[in-house]
Amino acid sequence: MRALSASDLLRAWDLGLTQRPIERALTLLATTRPETPLDDLARLSIGQRDAGLLSLREQNFGPQLVCLANCTSCGERLELSFTVADLRVAPDVAAPTELSVTVDDYEVEFRLPDSLALLAVADSRNVIAARALLLERCLKRVRKGDEPWAAGELPRSVLDAVVERMAQADPQADVQLALSCPLCGHEWQTAFDIVSFVWTEINGWAYRTLHDVHTLAAAYGWSEGEILGLSASRRQAYLEMIQR
Repeated sequence: MRALSASDLLRAWDLGLTQRPIERALTLLATTRPETPLDDLARLSIGQRDAGLLSLREQNFGPQLVCLANCTSCGERLELSFTVADLRVAPDVAAPTELSVTVDDYEVEFRLPDSLALLAVADSRNVIAARALLLERCLKRVRKGDEPWAAGELPRSVLDAVVERMAQADPQADVQLALSCPLCGHEWQTAFDIVSFVWTEINGWAYRTLHDVHTLAAAYGWSEGEILGLSASRRQAYLEMIQR
């Protein structure tokens, strides 16, 4: 995956401003893979999608990540520092398209959640109902013994087995950070949302870049395209000259 130009990143940011997080993730991936149809990207498993976003982040902003978290016990604010390699739990390879579990007399065939499945439940305000609908959309064939069985009538033990098998097949989809508070000693785990993290970084970068474009355009009369065509180091050198 190549590093994107400033123009590429700004174009993706501009599109993503009015999109939901799931759509933003696809917009960013599409920018790095212009030869791949958007529908194909939307059918990647969530782990594959997130692996692509990790690579995008590393190529464009480097391997080191810094973020903040609040202790869930005492509220102390923690600064976390880790690398992309720390978050990459699986190689960026094709995920299995056919999965199945057998529990007691139940046999369930299913697929991994993808962005299309997430979009179908994105507007639901009932978390429990959304999770149930998402899982149901991923089920392909359900049988009890030799008879077809309704997905909505599966016992909890079977559904738990399906979810566990999904997690095993697509571990990048649910990255958990193990945290420890230096103040009170509390330990806990929290999910790392790569979509939110990367978008927050790009959003901040975009506003800083546009401010630099405004400053240089006002000083030299250059167009946005001309300014973005300069390397970051040359833009910074011109900005420092203006401030002298």
